[in-house]
Amino acid sequence: MSICPSFGNNAFDLRVNGVEVLWRPYDSLEEFKAGGQGRGGIPFLAPWANRLDEPAFYANGRRFPFDMEIGNVRGPLPIHGLLMRTDRWQIVDVFADDQQSSVTSRLEFFRAPLWMKQFPFAHAIDMTHRLFDGAVEVTTRIENLSDDPMPVAVGFHPYFRLTDSPRAEWTVAIGARTRWLLSDAKLPTGDTEPIERTFEHPCAVSLRDQDLDHVFSDLVQDAGGKTVMSVWGVRQRVDVEFGANFRAAVVYAPKQSRVSDDASIRGDFVCIEPMTGITNSMNLAHRGVYDDLQYIPPGGTWQETFRVRPSGF
Repeated sequence: MSICPSFGNNAFDLRVNGVEVLWRPYDSLEEFKAGGQGRGGIPFLAPWANRLDEPAFYANGRRFPFDMEIGNVRGPLPIHGLLMRTDRWQIVDVFADDQQSSVTSRLEFFRAPLWMKQFPFAHAIDMTHRLFDGAVEVTTRIENLSDDPMPVAVGFHPYFRLTDSPRAEWTVAIGARTRWLLSDAKLPTGDTEPIERTFEHPCAVSLRDQDLDHVFSDLVQDAGGKTVMSVWGVRQRVDVEFGANFRAAVVYAPKQSRVSDDASIRGDFVCIEPMTGITNSMNLAHRGVYDDLQYIPPGGTWQETFRVRPSGF
């Protein structure tokens, strides 16, 4: 596994028996950093994941408008936060023995005035990538250094690929009970429906005729609070295990025909994305539409882990 702290702390390369498990748009790291826009590998989305429905967010009953002249917020429907391409991560620990290896990186968000201007909650993030027991384990710890409760709306956007079969022969298992209906702008409308109205068998959805960019909540958890979602082909399989504080998921698997004109996302992949909340969670929570937004109390921490477990490669 290879990680690039100078490009959003992206885990951009994961190989099993020489076979690449992660999709990215460019072969070389230099091209990926120069033209990848953060797509590919396992990008971290923070301090908000996916889209907001206006150039502002709400927290603690207040509206926080973005200063769009700064240029670090993407678009009128701001997407994927501020950190996808940052070079400010610092490695603070490296470990390896016969059983495992790990690297821990730290990002002190509060040290960047232009980030604090947009998201004025002083905090620090520690992220550990660990190879252990045939899986990649990613643990994220967020420390709220501010005097107010801090909303948690972060997520990860892993891009997976299979090489043993074409996309039309891939199958995904979606461990969720509820699908949020989306507007044309890919924002939750507030309406939901049971997942079975979209997929008769959510545990085995063929990608053959699917064009997915769907938001799910009410994740199916085992006795320990873990959710497992998967993609598999003929032999190869990737299981993504969500810890309990990842309370939503996005499954993104666009058809090749829809993305083929954009070199930055060309190719066959499926994204199974651990999210702390649904798309636009902060703003929907303020309006009373979403009731599962997490907060970190002043001086407190939030921590959770997800695992990527490949097999058959």
